[in-house]
Parts: sequence; C-alpha cells; structure tokens
Amino acid sequence: MAISTALLLGGVASAQKIAFEEYDLDNGMHVILHQDNSAPVVITSVMYHVGSKDENPNKTGFAHFFEHLLFEGTQNIKRGEWFNIVTANGGVNNANTSDDRTYYYEVFPSNNLELALWMESERLMHPVINQIGVDTQKQVIKEEKNSRYDNQPYGKIIEAVKKNLFINHPYRWTTIGSTEHLNSAKLEDFKAFNEKFYVPNNAVLVVAGDFEQKQAKEWIQKYFGPIKKGAPIKRETFVEKPITETIKATHIDPNIQIPMLVAAYRTPSMKTRDARVLDFISVYLSDGKSSKLYKKIVDEQKKALQIGAVGFNEEDYGMYILYGLPMTNFTNKDLLQEIDEEIVKIQTNLISERDYQKLLNQFENQYINENSSVEGIAENLAKYYLLYGDVNLINNDIDIYRSVTREEIQAVAKKYLNPNQRLILDYIPNPEKNEN
Repeated sequence: MAISTALLLGGVASAQKIAFEEYDLDNGMHVILHQDNSAPVVITSVMYHVGSKDENPNKTGFAHFFEHLLFEGTQNIKRGEWFNIVTANGGVNNANTSDDRTYYYEVFPSNNLELALWMESERLMHPVINQIGVDTQKQVIKEEKNSRYDNQPYGKIIEAVKKNLFINHPYRWTTIGSTEHLNSAKLEDFKAFNEKFYVPNNAVLVVAGDFEQKQAKEWIQKYFGPIKKGAPIKRETFVEKPITETIKATHIDPNIQIPMLVAAYRTPSMKTRDARVLDFISVYLSDGKSSKLYKKIVDEQKKALQIGAVGFNEEDYGMYILYGLPMTNFTNKDLLQEIDEEIVKIQTNLISERDYQKLLNQFENQYINENSSVEGIAENLAKYYLLYGDVNLINNDIDIYRSVTREEIQAVAKKYLNPNQRLILDYIPNPEKNEN
C-alpha cells in the first residue's frame, strides 16, 4: 500500500487550505481522506473515470444509464431498497454523469460511515444487472429525455452545438445519449460495459468529514480491498482539426417561438492554462447582469431579452457557448454584431485594472464557495485526482487564476475567439408552425 500525505496549512482570503491524505489499495483504487470534525456528518463518494466519451458511437447513453442502473440493487441490497436504507439511516445520496466521469455520493451522520462504505463497495463488487432493472431504467431515461430535452423549449441547444463542433471526438454526442441505442442494446452489452469500466483501478474513493482515520482505513480495506482489480482500460485519443472557417448551422425547435442566436467556440482542455484564461474572459463578457454583454445589449440598447453564456470545461476539449434572444425588431445578426464588438475590444485593448481586480475577486469568491462545504470538498478532491491528475490543485488552482495577467487575457482572446473559429447556430422556431 503506497502512501502519500499532504497536510497543507495556510489561508486563501481567510479560507483554510484543504488537508488530505491519499493512498492506493492493492487493487488500484485510489483513496483520498479529508478529515473535518466541525460537524457530525461524513461524505462517502466514488468517482469513476467513465463518461459518455467512453461509449461506442452506436451505443450512446450507457454512462448516464449506469448512473441510474446501479441504484437498482446488489446481491445484498434488494431491488428498490437502496434509497430506503439511506433515508432510514438519516442520509441522502445522489449521482451525476458528465462526458468524462460518473460520480456517486452519500451524506450520512458520521456514525454511519461503515454503512456508506459497505453500500458503495456493494455497488462495485456485487451489482445486479438483470433484465427487469434494465427495462425499468430504460423507461426512466426515456421520460427524462422527453421532459428535459425533447419537449423542453431550447432543450436541444447543447446537442446541436456538439454535433457541429466535434467531428471525430465522442464529445459530439450528448451525455443522455440516444434512446434508440439504449432500446436496441442487449443485457450482455450492459454487463460488458460494467465489467470494463466499473473496476477499482478506474475509480477514486473519497471520505470527507467527521471520522477517525485509523478506523476509516480499516473499513476501506475490509470492504474495498477484496474487490478484484479490473483489466487495464485502453483509451483512444481523438484529435479535432482546428476550426478555420465559420461553421454555419440551423436547428429547428418546435417548442419555441423566439429564435435564439448561438455562437460557440471549441476551447482547449480544462487542464491547460489557456482554459483558465478563457474562464476569465467568459466571466468578463457574459457572467450575470453586471457582465459587459448584458449591460450593453440588454440594459442599455434593449436589443435582447437575454444574453448569456455557458462554459463546458472538460478533460479533452471545452466549449464556450454564447447565446442571445433578440427583442422584436432585432435579429440574431444584430446581436452577433454587438457581441463581436465587445470581443474585438478585448483583443485590441487591455481590460481596465478595475475590471481585472473585479475578476480576481470573483474567482477568489468562487474558490471559497466551492470549498465551503464538505460535500464540495469531496467532489473537488475526486475531480482533481481523476481528471487533472493532481489532487493538490484543490489548493493550488486558485494560484494559477491569480497569476493570469491582463496581457494574457488579450492574447488568449486573439487566439481563440475569432469569427473563423466558431459555430454560428441559428436556433429557430418551426417556420411552418409560425405561418399558421
């Protein structure tokens, strides 16, 4: 059992640095412990390095499907009993999936740590993957897809952006995947996916909160130590050619009445320095009602009902998606012209010292907020290990943001945010419907 300990002291804007210990089990599972006895709660979480990008292009939606399926039951937890056990013992639990990883967690009173560890080890060691569970979750996913995406106004924006920004990379499909693929999949396909990705050497276990470390380690060894190591996972590398000409696309959404402008840029891996600089630019331009774009286009010019952005910082590539809803008498073209003027300003001139300091303050506050709860700390510890390869970033990432200069902001805007490097998506209502 190889052990590496990091006990970090100091402060960031009055926030104490996060202390943690990490080590590996013999089966390859990475373990991170963060002790905080200030409240009698403990978080047990497992993050698996499997997301929608690991799927077969003809069998999409599997990672998200497993987020649901693995609550069905195990050899020692009867079907339908998982949530009953958690609530009966004063806990809450949940899970979520991204393109890059799947995350499960429980929050219990601290005297139930052993229960939480046993349950997560059961999910990994003894999952029951049978036809009744698969059929049940297929229906759940179908209903979720219908309500959140297919029948939701503007619900297909991300899907439309992804399939136009990515040609080779599995980021080109959505995390929820294809209902048709799930319906056609056989039980053996799900079992094979589980056997490949749900193995201890593809996961990190985090215990955070009020616990005694010696006892926690004994329970971790007792419940996770016997789990067999999985076969090494061979991951393909997918490279996208740079975008050198504006991609133009149209998506018709029958659920909307107001057209939407979408301008999307492919950005580098979240592990790069440039991705952090782009975070600054995103906040400066489009984060909230105090941002440059909102104040100009919505408040002052009244050309848009809404202007905003969403950033996807991911393991291999990212996306920066600007969107706007034009007011009557204005068009998507009008909004794009105003957006481009603000981008050119960043590319041409350094942002003001005052705006720069405001950005630094916003990122300091964000860092403190993300690590203000034990739940947030647990997820960040898992994320920085699994996706960034450096747990110490939970304390050091803010230093990278602090070191970003106004000159870098200008240079990165010039590098990535040019008209010939983006997708312009006209997201419009059904023309036939509007004619009736």
